[in-house]
Amino acid sequence: MYQYTDFDRQFVHARAAQFRDQLERNLRGELGDDEFRPLRLQNGWYIQRHAPMLRVAVPYGELASRQLRQLARIAREYDRDYGHFTTRQNLQYNWIPLDKGADVMDLLAEVDMHGIQTSGNCIRNITSDALAGIAQDEIVDPRPYCELLRQWSTLHPEFAFLPRKFKIAVTGAVEDRAATLWHDVGLHVLKNEAGEVGFKVFVGGGMGRTPVIGSLINTFVPWQQILVYLEAIVRVYNRYGRRDNMYKARIKILVKAEGQKFFDAVNAEFQAILDRDTDGDAQIIPQAEFDRVAANFVVPAGVAPADEVALPADAAPGFDRWLQRNVVAHRVPGYRAVQLSLKRPGQAPGDATGSQMDLAADLADRFSHGELRVTHDQNLLLPWVRQSELPALFQAAKAAGFASPNIGYLTDMIACPGGDFCALANARSIPLAEELTERYQDLDELHDIGDIDLHISGCINSCGHHHSGHIGVLGVDKDGAEWYQLTVAGSDGSTLSGAATPGKVIGPSFAADEIADAVEAVITTYKRERAPGERFIDTARRLGVPPFRAAADAVRRSTARAA
Repeated sequence: MYQYTDFDRQFVHARAAQFRDQLERNLRGELGDDEFRPLRLQNGWYIQRHAPMLRVAVPYGELASRQLRQLARIAREYDRDYGHFTTRQNLQYNWIPLDKGADVMDLLAEVDMHGIQTSGNCIRNITSDALAGIAQDEIVDPRPYCELLRQWSTLHPEFAFLPRKFKIAVTGAVEDRAATLWHDVGLHVLKNEAGEVGFKVFVGGGMGRTPVIGSLINTFVPWQQILVYLEAIVRVYNRYGRRDNMYKARIKILVKAEGQKFFDAVNAEFQAILDRDTDGDAQIIPQAEFDRVAANFVVPAGVAPADEVALPADAAPGFDRWLQRNVVAHRVPGYRAVQLSLKRPGQAPGDATGSQMDLAADLADRFSHGELRVTHDQNLLLPWVRQSELPALFQAAKAAGFASPNIGYLTDMIACPGGDFCALANARSIPLAEELTERYQDLDELHDIGDIDLHISGCINSCGHHHSGHIGVLGVDKDGAEWYQLTVAGSDGSTLSGAATPGKVIGPSFAADEIADAVEAVITTYKRERAPGERFIDTARRLGVPPFRAAADAVRRSTARAA
């Protein structure tokens, strides 16, 4: 993990002190709400439906146990004893009083954390593969580059007020586990035929009102020049992106409208920056700086290749199924990565109480050298687990409530907080997630259904990534009532799901009391129509919309008859 330098700590503490001054002046009436708004946003503070919401950055998903314990403390002492892990590897609090905000920022700074640029029209938290540095299919470890991007983009003076928010995702593996093509910029770290490291760059992806898959703009940018290339992309976007209409201000709209003209402008700007660089001002990454940052991303002391061991045949009930669903192969022989499921009845997807955060931190200290990862699917992951300790970890994770063997199944769903908290939401996400979780608790049934991505968003802003779900649910408003649109066959771009693709709407919206039945009807149709061994996503692509629409429409007719 990256270790803060003295400069890094001074920077974060100075930012917390600056926010305290801004907040106190606002509370005294010396700094108006309109002037304070962009300042609080760029420190991660929103005003939501019922209370302020704070978004805390977890850069590229890496989290130390001491940091998770501090997040637990904040949850207990300042919130309502829980936090919400998001699809973009952040943690959100929903109930912290704004007048306590400065105290919370100080507590975050104590453990090298902050909310800087987790909101606002700027470059947001850099996200990556939760298996970065440990995946068997990894070509290049993306974490040093993610950290360099984080440092470059933080409070970048030219890009503090972009037309709209800007998100970058990075992967260095064969499989895209970071949904890179759904981001404003997606970066794939790779090696060319000569063994040189560089980046394949995609631009203009995004969800929201207009789902767009990112376009390939450059097949190979040398790693030393990647900051320059990103500067060229963001500069062109900053120059030409729309500011008259927030719904058309994302870079995806500009890329879609201009096409090759946008690509040409970026490449021309990139070359111009390099040509003007007579004094070494261009952001070329020096080898020494890369080496300094990369030195933080090494195998922890005590981790060394080990022989594979035979796990006990008489292990605890459920152990084998947990091994199949929650345990992932590792590049270090004798080690595994283990997902801790945050999906359980009675709790919103991605939520964790203060005590659950402490328990997860305890597991990290005992089994994973004090390190965790936040996954894109709103779970936690232990990256450094010795294979021989899996039986003990299973027992400890089960006692802590993290051992549900449902990773990748229907109940391992993604969901945003929805209308229960968000002022932008048209409908609630959490009650639907809860109802579906309760319906599908039978592990044998989940195993029969197999791998399936269910994503739920409470509004078109797509924080629940409904566009990329094999089954996607979108909350919509009809005359003040909650309704839900249903899509099938979306993909985030992973190997399981195939090429990144937006789901297809299967028909008119469903009322709140119909949507769970409609989802069940879609799943039942899959079970009836699938070929032997065929996954949901493949069946959905083979059959298309009609059979799923017919099944869901039958739910609507049944509800109408009952009424």
